[in-house]
Amino acid sequence: MRVKVEKAVLPGIGVRHDLATSSGRRIGVITHRSGQRDLIVYDPDDPDESSDTVPLTDDEADALAVILDASRVLSQLAGLHDQVSGALVIEQVPVRPGSPFVGRPLGDTQARTRTGASIVAVLRRGEALPSPGPDFTFAAGDLVVVVGTREGVDGVTDILAHPAPPGRAG
Repeated sequence: MRVKVEKAVLPGIGVRHDLATSSGRRIGVITHRSGQRDLIVYDPDDPDESSDTVPLTDDEADALAVILDASRVLSQLAGLHDQVSGALVIEQVPVRPGSPFVGRPLGDTQARTRTGASIVAVLRRGEALPSPGPDFTFAAGDLVVVVGTREGVDGVTDILAHPAPPGRAG
């Protein structure tokens, strides 16, 4: 479903982008010439009148965008999970402070080779980091989004929690 975003130039102020949700509500964002952004929620009884305006700093606007994008990615993964009738598991696995991989790159885990499961994203301090490469370095508190069979996801959980057995890398 395509969402129609309407753009309106506000002389002397900036630009307003509006959209109507599937529930019939209208929301928008005013980007002022100064860079300030305001989130606008329109009155359901009068679509030309705002019922609330929330000023956002740059950091707040960025955080809101990350939250919306991360929730969209996780929703898409959950939808994929539903399509394959339970054969696929999607979980967030924490990297705890005592993990042997804190400060080490993802490639050192050899997670995909060892388990068949894939690390598809990392959530760090409210930011979604999709498709991390082998050079991505883990930090304590990361949530690793893993997709695979139940056994594969459990294997990645074990790898991130414990050092590799003697004679194995990672």
